[in-house]
Amino acid sequence: MAVISSLERPGWRTWTLWAVGVVAYVVSIVNRTSLSAVGVDAATRFHADASALSMFAVIQLFVYGAMQIPVGLLLDRYGARPMIAIGMVLMAAGQLVMAFADAVGIGILARVLIGAGDAMIFPSVLRVIATWFPAQRAPVLVQLTGIIGQLGQIVAVVPLAALLHATSWSVAFGSVAGLGVLFAVLTYAIIRNRPPERRDDPVDLSVDTQTGTIRVVTSAADLRQGFRESWAHPGTRLGFWSHFTTPFAGTAFMLLWGFPFLTAGEGIAPATASGIMTLFVLFGILSGPLIGALSSRHPRRRSRWLVLPTVVFQAVVWIVVAAWPGPAPVWLLIVLMLALSTGGPASMIAFDHARTFTPSHRLSTATGIVNGGGFLAALLAILFIGIAMDVQGAGTPATYSLDAFRWAFLTQVPLWLVGGIAIVVERARTIRHIDGSLPR
Repeated sequence: MAVISSLERPGWRTWTLWAVGVVAYVVSIVNRTSLSAVGVDAATRFHADASALSMFAVIQLFVYGAMQIPVGLLLDRYGARPMIAIGMVLMAAGQLVMAFADAVGIGILARVLIGAGDAMIFPSVLRVIATWFPAQRAPVLVQLTGIIGQLGQIVAVVPLAALLHATSWSVAFGSVAGLGVLFAVLTYAIIRNRPPERRDDPVDLSVDTQTGTIRVVTSAADLRQGFRESWAHPGTRLGFWSHFTTPFAGTAFMLLWGFPFLTAGEGIAPATASGIMTLFVLFGILSGPLIGALSSRHPRRRSRWLVLPTVVFQAVVWIVVAAWPGPAPVWLLIVLMLALSTGGPASMIAFDHARTFTPSHRLSTATGIVNGGGFLAALLAILFIGIAMDVQGAGTPATYSLDAFRWAFLTQVPLWLVGGIAIVVERARTIRHIDGSLPR
């Protein structure tokens, strides 16, 4: 492998490429969470019970997770420019189908297209960072990309919901489709796979984030062997279970069930509910740098001091909300948003585990395994909540009730327990695997 290093200061063109990529990621988050504030409207439009409504998000998350390895292979072959454009087109097609869909099956097809397109954006933007920027800037830019991208959730919760209620379902989702087409053209026109001076470089680049070195990969390992070797390392499994356990509650709340719970369950006005859900994003932006700083300062204790306490915080607050006599006060719902918002930043520690314990030539495979954990848990949580609502006879907007939502959200507890136990077990195995001491 050849080593490429760059100490050049990025110019305006490089920053423009990154800015366009980041805004494209914001648009992908808008597409991903476009049902978050209109779940009740979706249930009415599709005449769907809670389980059927859950399938919209479950199928979308399944497709997103299943596409991670294929997207990585396509990125290696074709680069970020066409992948971002194709992802935008797929999401636009999905939103156009959703704009005119009136049956559950067609709606699920729309979410499949959206999930497939969404899966292409974030890895492609990371590749732009790795290719165009000096290696030492990459970790900061990756964090900034993730933080800024979450602003898309605010767009989905507030302006999109307002547009739908002011116009119609078709106009609202058709507008999102048009936005996707616009950014497909914009990204293809502006983004380039690599700088002009590296036009002849191979496309397959990877970043060793432990040392900050950009490497050109000249050979590809067997995929199945790489997967087996990555999963065999307890550090990869520790990352998988860390990502499995921390973010799923916030994903399930923001992606589908939060708005119906706040409005139909807690009896909160839609505008107030949108404001409460917006706090999830704002708290995440504030807590992310803090958790990241603590993780970097205490890498030997991040599972015990950050990951597990975050899980306990989320579980305890949810149990308090579920046990509260009558509707929960607004201050408690705000605390719930704070608790759920810590899951996303804490889940990034899972990638620190993969980076710390995985050889650089298997880092992408290990990262894909870790990333799959969070989406697996999220789709299980969304599905369990929907099934629990149906079992209680509260599967449609007309039958939603606060008690039904409380019991439904408690189905998340087993996922926290399984994940928490697995984290403890794999942490011990990881310590034994590396002869008893975690890296400083």
